Amino acid sequence: MSEVLVVKEGWLHKRGEYIKTWRPRYFLLKSDGSFIGYKERPETSDHGLPPLNNFSVAECQLMKTERPRPNTFVIRCLQWTTVIERTFHVDSPEEREEWIGAIQAVANSLKSREPAPDALEFKCGSPGAEDAAVGKARAKATMNDFDYLKLLGKGTFGKVILVREKATGRYYAMKILRKEVIIAKRWRCPQDEVAHTVTESRVLQNTRHPFLTALKYAFQTSDRLCFVMEYANGGELFFHLSRERVFPEERARFYGAEIVSALEYLHSRDVVYRDIKLENLMLDKDGHIKITDFGLCKEGVTDGTTMRTFCGTPEYLAPEV
Repeated sequence: MSEVLVVKEGWLHKRGEYIKTWRPRYFLLKSDGSFIGYKERPETSDHGLPPLNNFSVAECQLMKTERPRPNTFVIRCLQWTTVIERTFHVDSPEEREEWIGAIQAVANSLKSREPAPDALEFKCGSPGAEDAAVGKARAKATMNDFDYLKLLGKGTFGKVILVREKATGRYYAMKILRKEVIIAKRWRCPQDEVAHTVTESRVLQNTRHPFLTALKYAFQTSDRLCFVMEYANGGELFFHLSRERVFPEERARFYGAEIVSALEYLHSRDVVYRDIKLENLMLDKDGHIKITDFGLCKEGVTDGTTMRTFCGTPEYLAPEV
């Protein structure tokens, strides 16, 4: 294992995340990507003092700005599944360029050392040539191919973030799941969360229907599973019904027809959805239904098959159940 070296060190003015004041901090940028800040300059080479700031510049994005102070730069990166931004300023443009160059060099070095992300491959029947080509295309992405814009939602196992693909400028919803949380939850819960994650991946990769959320890419890093999906920017049907209280019959019929069409498609592929609720029904930019969240799907259900698993959302279960 290569020795961790200090690539650059020096004083920076760091802006607080909550109280927006500027504070001087002595930062060390190391070759393993760690970026560590101290209130005082460490006296010894082992830096035994506990740092005030400690984060990684791996897979980071760097931005220069002259606001709120001249010679400011911003580091945006993904810490676990949280997009964070840290703002710094220095005394001169030259000093800013030195820091940005050093940080970018470390980030590039880490990227070149990482093994290529693995495609999320699942065996599910014998897909045709078209399916195989689509599955192959979906694997060609990494965390660095996207700009991370804002948090769309969060749950037990991860978060959904609005991202923009750098190459095309297109917007997607990236679902990022932490492997360690999924596996740990498995041992505390009677339901197999790993199996649910695999099921969702498999259904997403092997279905194409206008009223089902489409999967663009699927890949993994050492600690995360990532699904880059179509972004339905019309919001949840739950939101629209809560706001309007009652839908006209024509509108309800329109939504019902699209939902039934999507479910019939899943049934034709021997998949039962099992989690229909307003929060899982999204609208796209044109107002059409997009069903999302396939974790509770049951595969291989043919005529005469009986399902016995108790699953669903408590608020939507019949009272007698």
